[in-house]
Amino acid sequence: MKRFIKIYSQGTLEPMEIWVDTETGVNYVFHKCANAGGMTPLLDQDGKPVVTLVKQEL
Repeated sequence: MKRFIKIYSQGTLEPMEIWVDTETGVNYVFHKCANAGGMTPLLDQDGKPVVTLVKQEL
């Protein structure tokens, strides 16, 4: 199983994506602009990381 999975994507030249860590469930926002990019945890309105329940393959 892959460690990160992409669950959302918007845009083509400067994409904004949401990735989920399959081990922790933490959501991350990734943004690319030209030759640079960055990833940071996605936070809710209280400043806590957004966590998605992930089914583990047995």
